[in-house]
Amino acid sequence: MKIGVFDSGLGGLVIAKALIEALPQYDYVYFGDTKHLPYGEKTAGHILKYTLDAMRFLINQDCRLIIIACNSATAVCLRYLQKRFCPKYAPDIKILGVIIPTVEEALTFNTEQIGVVATPTTVRSDIYAVELKKIKSDLNVFSLATPTLVPAIEKGDFDLAEKEVIRYSQKLKHLPVLILGCTHYPIIKDLFHKHLPNTHIIAQTELMGKKLADYLKRHTEIESKLSQNQSRQFFITKKTEGYLNVARLIDSDIDLKLF
Repeated sequence: MKIGVFDSGLGGLVIAKALIEALPQYDYVYFGDTKHLPYGEKTAGHILKYTLDAMRFLINQDCRLIIIACNSATAVCLRYLQKRFCPKYAPDIKILGVIIPTVEEALTFNTEQIGVVATPTTVRSDIYAVELKKIKSDLNVFSLATPTLVPAIEKGDFDLAEKEVIRYSQKLKHLPVLILGCTHYPIIKDLFHKHLPNTHIIAQTELMGKKLADYLKRHTEIESKLSQNQSRQFFITKKTEGYLNVARLIDSDIDLKLF
């Protein structure tokens, strides 16, 4: 049985790459729904439909453990998947998100204020503020929707991405800690470091490997069922030259297959 990684586009490739580097012995299947990106501007109903389709695909690929790398899909769908979908349709499958591990990492900083940049859907859900305040109720959470970044990254237009980071940074420079609450944003984390030099930047690529390793150590009943042949498969729902170029920037050896 394999580890599945799902994202609304190519951003999750950076998460998949981080997991593979941290735990290279396992078999992985990546599914990027490039046909319907960006999820951050879709309705909750559409996001749920697309995410359910992705879960069924990954389950059919023999994935025993699935990581939803997409923050928008995690915010909208994870509780439904864990509480209703899996018990009824896939009781042997475990589905995890990226938000709780990110929240745990952010709270290791001794600060009274934390910022979040994310898609409009994730910001509207208020999930980061809710989860952060469950642990630290008096925390001040500043959330900012940054809708122009995902399209720029998916097109490989990093000049435009930098212009947008500069524009957004004017509202973020007072923050001691900033969560990059979208899996696309670690691709341009250096731009956030450049234009917010006094802010601690939390990128999910830097924590998901160790978080998954810790999870598997605590859940040996899952780890024992994962195959260890070091196989990797990468699927997307729409292939363009722009997507291929972005994928090559992330990992020159990635072979994207069209589903």
